[in-house]
Amino acid sequence: MDFSISRGLGLMRQTAPFVIFRMIVYFAITAAYIIATGTGAGVGWGIGGFGDEEFRASTTFWGGLIGFVSVAGVLFFLRDYLLYIVKAGHIAVMVELLQGGTLPQGRGQIEHARAVVTARFGQASALFLLDRLIKGVLRLITGLVQGLLHLVPIPGLDKIMGLVRAYLRVAVGLLDEVMLAQAIRTKSDNPYASAREALVLYGQNAKPIMINAVWLTAIVYALSFAVFVVMLAPAAAVVYLMPGNIAAGGVVFALLFAWAAKAALIEPFAIACMLQAFFKLTEGQTPDPEWEAKLTRASDKFRKMGEKAASWVGATPAEKDAG
Repeated sequence: MDFSISRGLGLMRQTAPFVIFRMIVYFAITAAYIIATGTGAGVGWGIGGFGDEEFRASTTFWGGLIGFVSVAGVLFFLRDYLLYIVKAGHIAVMVELLQGGTLPQGRGQIEHARAVVTARFGQASALFLLDRLIKGVLRLITGLVQGLLHLVPIPGLDKIMGLVRAYLRVAVGLLDEVMLAQAIRTKSDNPYASAREALVLYGQNAKPIMINAVWLTAIVYALSFAVFVVMLAPAAAVVYLMPGNIAAGGVVFALLFAWAAKAALIEPFAIACMLQAFFKLTEGQTPDPEWEAKLTRASDKFRKMGEKAASWVGATPAEKDAG
């Protein structure tokens, strides 16, 4: 492995204000789900009083579901903000520490990160678009790596490739934020150009980077599952207190608690480790023109990033030519 677990934990400690901020955000989201679901179930239970027990059970279920979906809908529209302020901000301060910088303490750390992200990416909508493009190119590179595995004459490989593909898709989820980190690390004024460079560096180092990502993905989901199991009992207690006692609610709420713990604590630790691996493996390297040409031919999203880089205010002549 090309990362240090102790260094990852150290980054979490050094960015404690951001870790606390993440905990507040993601556990507040979990609380919003529980409150909205409970309120919806309560309203449904009250309406169900006008009918028989079967009618009441149905209205309670639908009331809880409507409350749950309402919060999910609100979060869908807030996804740009969460990426911009929470995830990219935390990445920004971790990158600064990995480069030997110092950070302000307390709330000042969060404000500092917001300034860095704004300087690099502009508005939240621009960062969200860039993140979507990065994810698309990452999936393509992962597909190319899988194609190489098919050339290896291993007996029974076809039978396990389905599982390998599924697992690699999950592992890629750690890498899009690393690509954003490279854009911050290079201090480039053109985020699309720096993201293209990061993707080419990933492509030419795909095998060792993916090995690190797979290890970290296993750690993330093992810890998330442990949180899920631990939270089953308190989640069931919350459901018991709700009107109508929705049977499946305990599992859903336990999953929500596990998701909150993953997003607030486990995932940033994995990113801290992944940043170490990526920076170590790509140190001193320059983008390989062959890989850049390969991605340009194979990926519409990579070409679109080139167009965005060329049209970005302040783009250099080389970046305009790349577009």
